Amino acid sequence: MREYSAPAIAAVADDENMSDVVWVNAERFGETVSFRRQLDGSWRDVTAREFAAQVLSVAKGLVKAGVKQGDRVALMSKTRYEWTLIDFAIWAAGGITVPIYETSSAEQAHWILTDSGAKVAVVETAAHAETIESVRGRLSDLEHVYQIEGDKPAVEQLTELGKDLADDEIHGRRRAVKANDTATIVYTSGTTGRPKGVVLTHRNLLAEVRADIKAFPKLMEAGNSLLLFLPLAHILARAIALTAFTSRVTLGHTPDIKNLVGDLGTFRPTFVVAVPRVFEKVYNTAKLKAHSEGKGKIFDAAEATAVAYSRAKDTGRIGFGLRLKHAVFDKLVYTKLRAALGGRCIAAVSGGAPLGGRLAHFFRGLGVPVFEGYGLTETSAAAHVNTEEAFKVGTVGRPVAGTSVRIASDGEVLLKGDVVFTRYWNNEQATGESLEDGWFHTGDLGELDDEGFLKITGRKKEIIVTAGGKNVAPAGLEDTLKANPLISQAMVVGDKRPFIGALITIDEEFFPTWKSQHGKPENATVADLVDDADLRASVQEAVDEANKQVSHAEAIKKFVILPNDFTEAGGEVTPSMKLKRNVVSKNYANAIEQLYTK
Repeated sequence: MREYSAPAIAAVADDENMSDVVWVNAERFGETVSFRRQLDGSWRDVTAREFAAQVLSVAKGLVKAGVKQGDRVALMSKTRYEWTLIDFAIWAAGGITVPIYETSSAEQAHWILTDSGAKVAVVETAAHAETIESVRGRLSDLEHVYQIEGDKPAVEQLTELGKDLADDEIHGRRRAVKANDTATIVYTSGTTGRPKGVVLTHRNLLAEVRADIKAFPKLMEAGNSLLLFLPLAHILARAIALTAFTSRVTLGHTPDIKNLVGDLGTFRPTFVVAVPRVFEKVYNTAKLKAHSEGKGKIFDAAEATAVAYSRAKDTGRIGFGLRLKHAVFDKLVYTKLRAALGGRCIAAVSGGAPLGGRLAHFFRGLGVPVFEGYGLTETSAAAHVNTEEAFKVGTVGRPVAGTSVRIASDGEVLLKGDVVFTRYWNNEQATGESLEDGWFHTGDLGELDDEGFLKITGRKKEIIVTAGGKNVAPAGLEDTLKANPLISQAMVVGDKRPFIGALITIDEEFFPTWKSQHGKPENATVADLVDDADLRASVQEAVDEANKQVSHAEAIKKFVILPNDFTEAGGEVTPSMKLKRNVVSKNYANAIEQLYTK
């Protein structure tokens, strides 16, 4: 059994809570630009003092709406300024925020609202309001629904409702909230069953914020900027947003990643937070554009140089020739790639899935290191992360400050510290199964080196045991497959079967380009070409690349291309794009059988 502990930082005091920073910033740094929000197509500044006034006004409205200390308030919206504003207002009113993904179905929303006992719901759109109304007859606790968009915007409505309430009423309420009180109940993705409500205290979130500031002192310098586009219902985006606000980093929100390149260009962030798929798309789009314009050889040489440069940094020996080539390609290629991120981006933070070694070296080599981390909802986001001072490609870094990691005898990753949750809401059995002597059993498998760097190797419950008795962790194979621009999703199968197979879906964005490159009809669908020799050959190349990582017994022997992608609507993936293996296995049972009967 291996174990590693990161030194603790300043302890969270018992009387602290997450709302304190709103008034600390307003009183000490009132003119600091805390946010830039999009209004009428342009970015408008919101100072720390203005933000505090808005939080106070909305909090008053929530109190007038009947929110009492410890009451749950649901928040269902895309990533936008109002999400963060209402989150802080809920805390100022003494309430508990319950995020709901804006893509959730009526039944998913019903479960979260019922299980949490939410008294108030704030939703973004009329469609969201209809979703809630469709199940409201089965919600005994829900009293009010407010809508962010529409004729009576939630912020204005709540401000008007609470206008006669004294300021001291809110200040008294927020000061009564202690570090060990519940701040939020965040529901898990529900990949293996009904989502569980993870209870995170103010102490959990404050510990995460301080650990992140410690990990990223340069990124979290006051005056830097961050553009948020990941869903704030996901703990990663929310934790980084709280950290940035605490550090007086200027925050922007953008709800639609279709406009992401344009928003990055106008907002020009110092750093971004994303999942690996975003970095894959940036890389694939740039490479495709270069090749289509006849500059493929230059791009490929620049890519190889960036990777070599990053690898050389690990050894501390960068030769003159490599430095020269790197400088040339910096002017020819790398500056254009950095421009796609707004031109001022000095780094990025990635989580949610493995990035892949080559891609990590590529971005680091072009001057935008991607700090890959690891954590779960139950660890308030990052429990491990690579930093500028301690960076090892292929790992998820060392534990964040004040956190300990242990590898159990069966390879499971265990975590302990102030970032680790206290319990699951209304679920003592799940709490008892996950927490033991303060150690959280993550369900993930990993390896820990002597320096404390962690490598995640798979998911305990997802281990496939072939008919021949070979144990196979599917995650590594799947992540390598999905790094290919042609492939959207991949699910490795083979439990109790004679060999490993895979279900493959095609990336709809890249598919038209692939058809053009291979002379296929413009109107041909994926369903038309699932058995096409050229398409199968292209997928086979990706499979061959993935198979290089594993032994012959673990390699993918056969695959099937599916006519449709996995979707959240079909219940096959979660809002954060994690596979629901049991649903996919059921929906595509015939395709799996096809692998072993043909």
